[in-house]
Amino acid sequence: MHENRLRILMAERRISITKLASEADISRTTLTNIYYERAKGITFETLDKLCIHLECTPNDLLIIKT
Repeated sequence: MHENRLRILMAERRISITKLASEADISRTTLTNIYYERAKGITFETLDKLCIHLECTPNDLLIIKT
């Protein structure tokens, strides 16, 4: 089980899906699916782009719960 913190990080930075998709060069569909937790997975490339743009680590974005 995991916790997706994308919404929280975006809210803290006051950035919209459209703006983040454009600035991080991620498709809006992909970002929307991650945001609403509909994605079944995330590529390393997308994870890297999110972390670089949001200035965070994968651990800040995804929390694995055991």
